[in-house]
Amino acid sequence: MRVNVEKLCSKLLQIRSLSGDEKAVVDFLKDLFTRLEFDEISVDRYGSIVGIIRGERPGKKLLFDSHIDTVGIPKPEDWAEDPFGGQIRDGRVYGRGSSDMKGPLAAAIAGVAEFVHEHGRDFAGDIMISGIVHEECFEGVAAREISKKHKPDYVIICETTDLKLNYGQRGRMEVRIETFGKPCHSSNPSEGINAVYHMAELIPEIAKVKLGHDEDLGPGIMELVDICSQPYPGASVVPARCLATYDVRTLTTDSAESILASINEAIDLLSSKIPDFKAEASLVESSAVCYTGEVISAKRFFPAWKSDPDSAESRAILDAMENAGLPRAKGVYSFCTNGSHYGGEAGLTVYGFGPSKEEQCHMDDEYIEIAHLQKAAEVYRRICGNLLGLED
Repeated sequence: MRVNVEKLCSKLLQIRSLSGDEKAVVDFLKDLFTRLEFDEISVDRYGSIVGIIRGERPGKKLLFDSHIDTVGIPKPEDWAEDPFGGQIRDGRVYGRGSSDMKGPLAAAIAGVAEFVHEHGRDFAGDIMISGIVHEECFEGVAAREISKKHKPDYVIICETTDLKLNYGQRGRMEVRIETFGKPCHSSNPSEGINAVYHMAELIPEIAKVKLGHDEDLGPGIMELVDICSQPYPGASVVPARCLATYDVRTLTTDSAESILASINEAIDLLSSKIPDFKAEASLVESSAVCYTGEVISAKRFFPAWKSDPDSAESRAILDAMENAGLPRAKGVYSFCTNGSHYGGEAGLTVYGFGPSKEEQCHMDDEYIEIAHLQKAAEVYRRICGNLLGLED
């Protein structure tokens, strides 16, 4: 059975699937995988789906990884297109998730379906396609269930790469810093300790923290993203606490402990200089309820990863690209993906390849080029043959 990639993309876009509400897409994929005669279809406790096609001979397990949740639509009136219409026009498919990442998922399904249409089960190993839940909130956390159960040898992250081979990404970490003071009436501030003033002293010291630099991934980044005093609003009260959150973009040499240690050095320095200065740094933890009722939770450290850009697997993917008429272009992701688990935690052989451009993700009037969808499907088809030992 062959798959029209742009029509499949359009159908997926018409199914709303915010993080935690992906059941309808999973049901759609379950039916599609059944019609495509997948050999095994499973849904795990978080609600992610995996379809498997098994070759006639033993071999490696190849996973095409996509997530099926999307970010929301804060202001629908800012969209000229229906965010959930899946409109096909002017060589594009429009809708929330078209680039991030229902379009890439549609391309993976179409490519695998075409491979099986041409070759049947005459290949070595297994081909797996995953639809992961809750990636937008917990990059790689739900993917832990996939690698634990299915144990892939190769993982292709189908997130958009502008049709080039990506071989790494920086990680992401959320750090909460809290300064502590002493409340009092703001008409007598000398009776208290203003926690915001202490935070104001700490922020410049944190800015001096030196993070590393990777020749491929670029610099580590630590950016202040929010700050709030307590109590808030603080009418006539000197704030006793101040909380700040930092978004940290990490390298493969970083751990949660090493980043926190750097921040704690800045805290210790000020503690030795400023009377009554007190602050703490910690890793943010969060949780959410999946559509299955299961609670997904994690400390918000999603590690960086980097694969060998010159490995045999990399060359096989580049050959697939070249044979599809694409340049042998390589790069890295600027954002986080499920590779944080597959590469950063599990140490698997991971590469990224996907249609569309990164700047399309999360934007109003999001779209994907049909030409990109078709080209990505062709490359995915060729990757199956190249990595599972079948000559094209």
